[in-house]
Order: sequence, then structure tokens, then C-alpha cells
Amino acid sequence: MSDNTTEPQVTDVSDAVPGDVDRAADVADVLESVQSTESPSEGGSRGRGGRTKIADLEREGEVAADFLETLLDIADLDGDIDVDVDGDRAAVAIVDSEEGRVPRRLVGPDGKVLEALQELTRLAVQSATGERSRLMLDVAGHRAERRAALVGIAREAIVEVKGSGERKALAPMSAFERKVVHDEVLAAGLSSESEGTEPHRHVVVLPA
Repeated sequence: MSDNTTEPQVTDVSDAVPGDVDRAADVADVLESVQSTESPSEGGSRGRGGRTKIADLEREGEVAADFLETLLDIADLDGDIDVDVDGDRAAVAIVDSEEGRVPRRLVGPDGKVLEALQELTRLAVQSATGERSRLMLDVAGHRAERRAALVGIAREAIVEVKGSGERKALAPMSAFERKVVHDEVLAAGLSSESEGTEPHRHVVVLPA
């Protein structure tokens, strides 16, 4: 999605969300209120069948949506929340609303602010449910657009490896990006592995 406006470059949530110390305290209050209003699951229920697992993921999404809606209200930012289940994860997205567009600074350079916001949201869910969350957060379609680009990169690498019989190392990627590439390589009948350490960890596509 193109954006003709120039926004400040930020690398963490505290820079992306305008405000002062009082608003930071408000965010802490949100985390505490989410924890107090949701009773953690007893003994865990993730292994009791598909229907229960889906219900758990839907609950994750609802908790995350409540947290993010409150966070947007505190920061006086526009945006609606979409909640879904994608495979074995809750999928939550902040999207443009009728009142206005989601500030693209919530994505940040190379998606760093988005990653930080995702971790904060996972923490809120874990505080409320007592379960570690693997939910995926998207802002303004950033991950969807990036996923499409990564599929193209992976397919080009697959063609090259099949033609040359040589392994192909790709550029450093985030964990989300590497997962997209691994899945595409596997679907093509090849294998891949991640090498290196953050922030230089990358995917290597291997010949058959």
C-alpha cells in the first residue's frame, strides 16, 4: 500500500505512540486490567481437540483486540481491529477505519515497530490467559504485502536451485519472513534451513 505522506522514522513502540510518561503508565494499566478481567485457563486446554483449540485461539484474538483497541484510544490513533484464526495461530490486524488511516509509523522501518507491538500484545494475552501466545499481528496490510513479496523471492530461489543444483542463501529475514520462505520451499519439494544469528539470520534453500 503506497503512502504519500512522510512520517517520522521510529524503531520502537514508545516512539510510534505519541504521548508522555502518563500515557506509558496508561499502557501498563491496560496490561493490568486485561490480566484482572480475564481468568487464566486452569491446566491448559490446548490439547483437548480441534474445537477447543479453535475456541482458545478465538479467545486469544478477543483479548488482543481489547488490548489494542484500548491502546489506540490512549494514543488517540485511528484504526479498526480484525480478528481471525490462521492455521494454529490467532491472527489480529489493525486496519484503516472510516474515521481515518492507521498511522504507518506503527509498522516502522523494516517492520520493527510492528514486531515490538506484536510482542507487547502477546504479553497482554499471556497475562490474561496464562498461556504463551503465538498470535500474529498485522498493521495496515504490511505482513500480507510482505508475504506476497516473499513468496516471489522464494519461488525465484527455488527455480535457481533446481536449475543449478547448488544451495542458495537469501538475505537476512525476520522469523515471520523465514517461516513464509520455508513453507514455500517445502511445498515445492525442496528443503531449507536457517543459518546465522540475529539480525543476520537467513534462509538457505537446499537442492533435492
